[in-house]
Amino acid sequence: MHSMVSTEGAQPTAGRRGRPRSFDRATALEKAVMAFWENGYEATSVSDLTRIMGIGAPSLYAAFGDKRALFDEAVAEYGRRYAAFGERALAEEPTARAAVHRILREAAVRYTSPDRPHGCLYAHAATNCTSPEVGESLRDRRNAGITAVEDRIRADVAAGVLPEGTDAGALARCTGAIVQGMSQQARDGASRAELEALAEIALSIWPRT
Repeated sequence: MHSMVSTEGAQPTAGRRGRPRSFDRATALEKAVMAFWENGYEATSVSDLTRIMGIGAPSLYAAFGDKRALFDEAVAEYGRRYAAFGERALAEEPTARAAVHRILREAAVRYTSPDRPHGCLYAHAATNCTSPEVGESLRDRRNAGITAVEDRIRADVAAGVLPEGTDAGALARCTGAIVQGMSQQARDGASRAELEALAEIALSIWPRT
């Protein structure tokens, strides 16, 4: 009996590999995702996290490690749960144009959802951040998305779906700029309908065979 009480939540290794005994780890992680998404890395303190997640600092450290480790896990969870729509569109749509159209329309819906922070965590979590590593990790994720679009455009050019002279890099970077701009505009209060209209305009610049 004494052993069960004295070791509750106090074993970092066990906490990292399994569910902490005093709280639901998945629920706590989701709350951390929302906190970093809404406020960014720098502005979200450990005390904010413990309050929002409903756990004490020892439990946080035992289950997730330090703030940076928790942030990295939260970003990965965000990628799986909220940002994978771009990868799915690129994998499932028959052309790059169709995939980008789907990405932009889904971004308009997701970035303005009333039940979660607006915009994209990748675009906003490093705002005013003094950690170069955090900024770099999010920049790498944003650039990876642009590269994936560029690869798909190049494949369409090679297949004759897009004109031979299409500048795949510029078109992909334009797509990235539109997505990131939609994210910021959602944070600034743009509605789903306004962002959907922007998506349609963005598609009008795409070349056709």
